[in-house]
Amino acid sequence: MNVLLPLPFALPLLGAALAMISRRRRFWLRVLAPLVGAGVVAASVAVLVGVARDGVVAVQVGGWAAPFGITLVADRLSALLLVVSSTVLLAIMLHAVAEGAGALERRSEPGVFHPAYLALTGGVSLVFLAGDLFNLFVAFEVMLASSYVLMTLQPTAERVRASMTYTVVSLTSSIMFLTALGLTYAAAGTVNLADLSERVPALPAGTRTALGLLFLVVFGIKGAIVPMHLWLPDAYPAALTKVTAVFAALLTKAAVYALIRVETLVFPREHGSWVMLVLAAGTMIVGTLGALANEDIHRVFSFTLVGHIGYMLFGLALFSVAGLTGAILYLVHHIVVQATLFLVSDLIQARTGETSLRRLGGLARLSALIAVLFFIPAMSVSGVPPTSGFVAKLALFQAGLGSGRPLAYAVTGVAVLASLLTLMAMARIWALGFWRPRPDEAGEPPAAEPYTRGGVRVMQAVTAVMVAGGLLIAVLAGPLSSWSARAAADLVEPSAYRRAVLDGRAP
Repeated sequence: MNVLLPLPFALPLLGAALAMISRRRRFWLRVLAPLVGAGVVAASVAVLVGVARDGVVAVQVGGWAAPFGITLVADRLSALLLVVSSTVLLAIMLHAVAEGAGALERRSEPGVFHPAYLALTGGVSLVFLAGDLFNLFVAFEVMLASSYVLMTLQPTAERVRASMTYTVVSLTSSIMFLTALGLTYAAAGTVNLADLSERVPALPAGTRTALGLLFLVVFGIKGAIVPMHLWLPDAYPAALTKVTAVFAALLTKAAVYALIRVETLVFPREHGSWVMLVLAAGTMIVGTLGALANEDIHRVFSFTLVGHIGYMLFGLALFSVAGLTGAILYLVHHIVVQATLFLVSDLIQARTGETSLRRLGGLARLSALIAVLFFIPAMSVSGVPPTSGFVAKLALFQAGLGSGRPLAYAVTGVAVLASLLTLMAMARIWALGFWRPRPDEAGEPPAAEPYTRGGVRVMQAVTAVMVAGGLLIAVLAGPLSSWSARAAADLVEPSAYRRAVLDGRAP
């Protein structure tokens, strides 16, 4: 494990360096990047197998005993998310390689996509493995620095404006993160998460509350929790679709993971948090209503993303094994399905050059394959049985109704309403974009970028595999629920995490 555990983030960073050196050799980049991505998937699966065999595993980098050195930790939650995220990152990479190779002309995209993408992969992996707050901060900065580059590929006036908003908001949250980190160190004398779990309960109640709320705001901004969400629907749709697919799938989920880790390990509660429950309900409603109010597919998907962050926050807010199990299931489901929806949108753009519902129509006749590829994840994100979205939402509904708290009952009702609103938003895209004939007043669609037939087929194949992955989550609902329940139990009772990190520490 001393060699294996660092690989999921060390390997893509090495690949990013090699890709940057050889960024003018396009064929080499198209081979190198997927190979590195496949290596990350293999390393992540090996970590998952090790965790299944040995439980929580920890590595002290450089041999420095915790809490003084850099600690990497993998438990059931982080190992599961490593495998899911690395697989999705590889799929989007293959889609992007096919898109770049299939386009007949690609003058405006510089040769930095692959190194920036690999660096982003390393940052995402480090978020899941970081065992202390400082390296969690470093992981977010690696991830965000790469995302700044990806956001501004093929710059347009709209894209530059959106990237400025994204940059300012991200830097603001990073400054707040660093402030929270410093205040935590000043209060507890450590930033190691396992060590904090022992020291923070001894702090005054007011200090604990203030620090907990500060971290909630930090990760609430990064995770687009209402009312800290306003930047996302303007920023994400402006980027290239392949970039937006990565952002929507993983950047907000990394923040949700960090919030789950910090709140359960450092600021645990015996009962649910009414503040988080209220925020979860507001996030669900505002996000799904925003999806209904927009005409552009990318903005619809972006608001849907905001709304469904509320479901994960709902599971965390319950602070129970059942609630956290639902939150973990929802994380896994949403990473896959949200990325799939944006990949389908990329196929629509490749075919029509358009994403506005006012000008789209007749897609079902134009391409039955794209219609099927959209319909399945759209039903999944809406929670229609027997999809993975239904499995995850059912777990959350059962946890909410089983909590015995009136506020949790109310939020469960809001979650059901948000599911219906999401279904309405997806049905609206289907009715206007796929089912109806193209409106005459829309005029001729703008010319789509030319692609070779082989490039489009690979893009379609990758998207189909992602759709199948979403279906596989539903098929494997039993084993996945069992793993998630054990991961949730580890979060509620983190003694195994503490032992793995702190055993053998210096006297």
